Amino acid sequence: MRVRHDTLHAIFDGVYVALMSNLLLVLGCLPLVAALFTTETARSWPLYALLAPLCAPGVCGVFAVMSAYSSGRSTAVLRTFGRTWRATGRRAVLWGAGVSAVLVVLGVDARWAWGHRVGALTLPLLAMLGILTVATGLLGLVTLAERPAARLRDVARACAYLAVRRWYLTAMSLLVLALLAQLVTARPALALGLAAAPLLYVVWANSRSCLRVALDPAPQPA
Repeated sequence: MRVRHDTLHAIFDGVYVALMSNLLLVLGCLPLVAALFTTETARSWPLYALLAPLCAPGVCGVFAVMSAYSSGRSTAVLRTFGRTWRATGRRAVLWGAGVSAVLVVLGVDARWAWGHRVGALTLPLLAMLGILTVATGLLGLVTLAERPAARLRDVARACAYLAVRRWYLTAMSLLVLALLAQLVTARPALALGLAAAPLLYVVWANSRSCLRVALDPAPQPA
């Protein structure tokens, strides 16, 4: 009976953390979510690029909730999210703005090269740079969630290096993100209400494993 009670308690805690994480993610990304539901995607991408950086502190907050729950089964979701949102707000927005700006430049360059001879050479390179930018941006948000005071220059250097070095973890995280984006497009209520937290947990776990060498201090010799 004791085992059964502990199991049920753990299940309810996990469901509570997941549902609250979904709610806080929506609230943290509310401007972008509202734009996605009220505008035409093909024509409104400049608006999305402007609004996306505002979501960065909220994503950091959700990652911090997942980290706290994974390490100590903490269910203090609101307190953890609020503390991380305040601690990372400015740096996370700057980080998101930088990532968004790079992606816009790469997208404009790719649009210009499309249909030209030079595109045969430049488009694969631009695509690779775009993937690396997304991967670096994702790892940076995970880093800021745990190290809010880290210098963005150091974060960019370390995350870009580890995204390439541990490409298999990066690839899995990007595939899960692509699945989440597809779900948001096709079934937004299901994606944001139920699927976001489990999928983002997979992304966070992969990213945390990728960043372990940078975030976890090396053991000191006795």
